[in-house]
Amino acid sequence: MNTYDFANRLAIITGGGQGIGLTVADLMLANGGSVSIWDRDQKLLDALDAKHGKTSKVQTLNVDIGDNGSVEHATAEVMKRFGRIDVLINNAAIVGPNAPTWEYPIQAFMDVVHIGLVGTFLVCRSVVPHMIAANYGRIVNLSSVAGKEGNPNAPAYSSTKAGVLALTKSLGKELATYNIAANAVTPAVAKTTMAMSQAPDFLKMILAKIPRGRMLELSEAASMIAFLATEENSFTTGAVFDLSGGRATY
Repeated sequence: MNTYDFANRLAIITGGGQGIGLTVADLMLANGGSVSIWDRDQKLLDALDAKHGKTSKVQTLNVDIGDNGSVEHATAEVMKRFGRIDVLINNAAIVGPNAPTWEYPIQAFMDVVHIGLVGTFLVCRSVVPHMIAANYGRIVNLSSVAGKEGNPNAPAYSSTKAGVLALTKSLGKELATYNIAANAVTPAVAKTTMAMSQAPDFLKMILAKIPRGRMLELSEAASMIAFLATEENSFTTGAVFDLSGGRATY
């Protein structure tokens, strides 16, 4: 297991109550960092509070990233407690139902895009000014291989994750003159609650597209994300890092 230097660093991790987000949080904590975990599921946050007790290194906040007021309030709470935001991991998203584009429920499409893309924008909009003020920051946005290639019967999720890639590239260029890096990763399917909620036939189809022949391990995702979130990642920005097991190597 590699080690990463997160001493005296504070990371916000959206959707951090489970899955990739929680695995990243655990890795950062194990390497000296502090985390503010944002999630909509209060039961998951309560479980984290019970696990970590009153440690000064963990903050849990019930945040709806699709609501700007909720995002702004949470950002203020982070600054009030820690006085800094060094790392932002935009992980929160929803997948929506599986259906062809012409049959896809309109409201479901809007919900998926609003949380996964608009929500990511709102969090960046709120957090980035604090990074600019400190002239330091590392942002990692979780996209998906679906954002590169498009998955059939997942038009909302594919569109959302393609948008996250474009947002990351724009942000990386905008922040290039600061000591702030904004990059994206494109995971293939991993065994998360969100992924496993999809139709079995759909999961079988996307798994068959992965040359590695298996799902992404959460620890594999966390390792790449952690490196991109370190001070050592000081030059690369606006880039996309493949986590697709060979499915989309560009």
